[in-house]
Amino acid sequence: MTESRLTFHVVGSGPVGQTIALALKAVQHIPIESLDADLIVLAIPSDELTKTVEGYAKAGIWSAGQLVAHTSPDFGYSVLEPAAKAGAIPLAIHPAMRFTGTSIDLPRLRDARIAVSAPKIALPIAQALAIEIGGEPVIIPEEARAAYAESFQVASDFSALVVNQSIGLLEEAGIENARDIIGPVVKSAVDRALSSGHIGFDPEAILDETE
Repeated sequence: MTESRLTFHVVGSGPVGQTIALALKAVQHIPIESLDADLIVLAIPSDELTKTVEGYAKAGIWSAGQLVAHTSPDFGYSVLEPAAKAGAIPLAIHPAMRFTGTSIDLPRLRDARIAVSAPKIALPIAQALAIEIGGEPVIIPEEARAAYAESFQVASDFSALVVNQSIGLLEEAGIENARDIIGPVVKSAVDRALSSGHIGFDPEAILDETE
């Protein structure tokens, strides 16, 4: 893919779409306004993906040989079946990160793992695309996509909730610079957890210890 430049069109004007567009432009791919592009990236909410893919199929948008990628954590490449039926090549490329809509997103994308799924014959294309936008591809089998999506959601939502609550407790107590205090705590705790890996525990045993 690096030897030839693609025309691309990103559907979705949110932080995900904007960042991926910048990443593609950085490696000399060419953004165009038309949906008649070599690569179409559907950077839209998960709940809009199915109807958008089907709607474009009914409108005759998809074409043979066209690369069609989506960025949802919730689906593999099977959700792009209407495009595949028209001869398009379906790719799922989800950057495992939370986008902020600020200038830090692009550097973070370059450090991110990117969950890729595609038919076996097209998997090298999905991996190459992930590398081109700066991340490291990680293959997620289609049957493991639900587990991946749940893991991503739990990690991102729960982490944000706990950090927010911790900061709130300090601020309510009148302590200044709460974020500066909590930041290193969170980073060190996460680093320790990542280093240790998964450790199973018995919720009932934890409850017994607190009684």
